[in-house]
Amino acid sequence: MTTTPATSTARKRRHKTRTRHVNHRPPIVVSTLNLNEIDLTPGKEHLVCPDCHTWCPITGIQGTPKLVPHHSDPAGTPNPRRCALGTDRRVVLDVTVGQWRTDLVEALPSIASRRATKVLPKPKTPQVPAPSQIRPTAISAEAARQAFRQHLARCSACKGEALGNNNQPLPCHDGRRLAVTFLRLLRQEPKRRAVREFFARERRRFDRQYAAQAPANRASEWATVLPAVRAADTRRAQLPVGDAPTEGPSVPLTTLRPAR
Repeated sequence: MTTTPATSTARKRRHKTRTRHVNHRPPIVVSTLNLNEIDLTPGKEHLVCPDCHTWCPITGIQGTPKLVPHHSDPAGTPNPRRCALGTDRRVVLDVTVGQWRTDLVEALPSIASRRATKVLPKPKTPQVPAPSQIRPTAISAEAARQAFRQHLARCSACKGEALGNNNQPLPCHDGRRLAVTFLRLLRQEPKRRAVREFFARERRRFDRQYAAQAPANRASEWATVLPAVRAADTRRAQLPVGDAPTEGPSVPLTTLRPAR
């Protein structure tokens, strides 16, 4: 009988790195970290290393908690560098698991309330017309008179209160321009009124002419489509070959167009 040596099996590795080395730097107090930087789930204790800002397991929970040796580069980086400042740094667990879970649950509603529930579209600014597209509005004599009177009430030169170096009243070019504009519009007002009345009469004449021609145009339009309407009524009145269906709504046999 031939005997074969027993097959060697690999020894089970430890889940966490255990070392007697302790970092000389001050310990990390868990209560000073943010809730999103610690994880105190039993058996999965982790925290974000303050030096390299990477998630690192905590070892020695039952004795002296400290960070395990870890790398500062992301996983899969060739030749990663070891975090010398945060390796084996002690951790002060001054927060219980129950308190950590309570604070985490209470923080979730506040975080959700700070998030926008709906993205509001940015209002579109109307496009400003080009200078060539701006049409000036005609000013009336009454509007020019009101502008001239408002200027007289505010202008000290028009009142004669503004004096120059030789104690002579200063002229007001704006007041003069407004006065000239008012007098010009006042002279042109009869002609403008006549033009407005002429266009109003032409508009009323056009409306009467259009109202008189509307019945004739409607009759000609009906005469144009009448053959097609009659053909459609004829086809609608014809019954299909075969037995009538026993179920379903009845088909109207008369035209819906009103009699003329």
